[in-house]
Amino acid sequence: MIPLAEQLRPKNLDDVIGQQHLVGKNKPLRKLLESGNITSLILWGPPGCGKTTLARLVATYVEAEFIQFSAVTGGVAEIRLVIKKAKEDQSLFKKQTVLFVDEIHRFNKSQQDAFLPHVEDGSIILIGATTENPGFEVNAPLISRSQVYVLYALTDAEMEKIVKRAVNNYKGFKWDDEAIKHIIKSSNGDARTAINAVELASSFGRKITLKLAEEAIQRKAIYYDKKGDWHYDTISAFIKSMRGSNPDATVHYLSRMIKAGEDPVFIARRMVIFASEDIGNAQPTALVVATACMQAVHLIGMPESGLILAQTATYLATAKKSIASSMAFWEAMSDIDEENLSPIPLHLRNASNKVMKQFEYGKGHVRYPWLVEKDKGIKVEQEYLPKNLKGKKYYKKDW
Repeated sequence: MIPLAEQLRPKNLDDVIGQQHLVGKNKPLRKLLESGNITSLILWGPPGCGKTTLARLVATYVEAEFIQFSAVTGGVAEIRLVIKKAKEDQSLFKKQTVLFVDEIHRFNKSQQDAFLPHVEDGSIILIGATTENPGFEVNAPLISRSQVYVLYALTDAEMEKIVKRAVNNYKGFKWDDEAIKHIIKSSNGDARTAINAVELASSFGRKITLKLAEEAIQRKAIYYDKKGDWHYDTISAFIKSMRGSNPDATVHYLSRMIKAGEDPVFIARRMVIFASEDIGNAQPTALVVATACMQAVHLIGMPESGLILAQTATYLATAKKSIASSMAFWEAMSDIDEENLSPIPLHLRNASNKVMKQFEYGKGHVRYPWLVEKDKGIKVEQEYLPKNLKGKKYYKKDW
C-alpha cells in the first residue's frame, strides 16, 4: 500500500503548500521550471519542508527520469551505476535524468567530487537536499555549479492545510479539533511527520481523540497558545522564577515552553532583557552571557538550543540581583514626563565654535575630575543635573 505521504505529494506547483518565496507566481524556482532550462540545485531546509517534493516536480516539469539516492545508504559504486544509466538514456532516448541526493552533506569530499564531471557535461541534473548549511557541508566546486535555494519550516497555517488535506483522505472518520491541533503543533513544521501521524492515528479507529493523536505522534499535548493566556502565564512564571533565584522552577517553565514549540529566540530575547533589568551591575557578565545565548540560538537552532537556553536560564536564576540601573532609568524617564526640563548647565555644553565660547559654553568644566582628585587631592564639586533636579539621586547601588 502506498504511504499517505506519497499519495498526497503535490503533482504540480499550484498544489505545493509553503515555500511560496520559491514557487509562488513569478518566484525564482517557478520561473526556472516554467522556462525548462533546469540547472543543478541544492535545496537547503529543515526536515519535512518539501525538498523531495520540489525535486520530483523538477523531473516532472522537464519530463526527466527521477532517481532518488540516499547519501546515508549509498556510495560511489552506486553513483557510477546511476551515471552510466543516465548517459545511456541521454544517448539513446534523449531523456534527461534528475538525480536527487537526499542528505548530500553526508557524502565526504571525494564522494561529492564524483558528481562534478557529470554535472558539468550535462549527463545529470543533480539536486542535493541538505538540512545543514551547504556553505560548510557541500564542496565549493559543486555549489558553484548549482543554484542554492533556502526552504523554511512550514508555518502553523500551512501545516493546518496539509493536515486537513490528510484528514480528508479518510472519509467517514471523525476527528476532534484538539487532536488535529495537537498534530499540527507537535509536528514543528514537518509535513511528513504530520501526515504520518494522521495515517497512524487513523489506524487506531474511526474516531480520533486527542489521546489517540498523542499516541500517534508520541508526544503529550501541552496546552499552550502562543498568542493566549498560557503563553503569557508561562513566560511570566519563567521570569518570576529567575527573579526569585529558583533555578529548578526556571528550568521547569523553560521546558514547558520548549516542549510546546515556543520560539527559542523569543525566550532568549526575554533573558537578555532580564539580565539588564533584574541583574544589572550586580553581575554585569549576565548581560554578556544572555547576549551570547541569543546569538548561539540564532546559529544553532533546535533542539540543541535547548541546552544553551537551560545553561543561560540557570545562570541568570542563580546570579546576584540588582534593579538599581533599571529603577534609575524608570525614575529618570518619569521625571522627564512630569517635570519641567531646565536647561542643560552651561559648563556641560559643547563649545564647538567662538560664538558658543562667547556665551560661556563649557566654561569652568573640569573634564577629568577623578584625575584632579587623584593628582591634587582636591574634591571637585561640579553639578551635572539641570537646575531643577539638582541633588537628585536616581542610581541607588543598594537596590
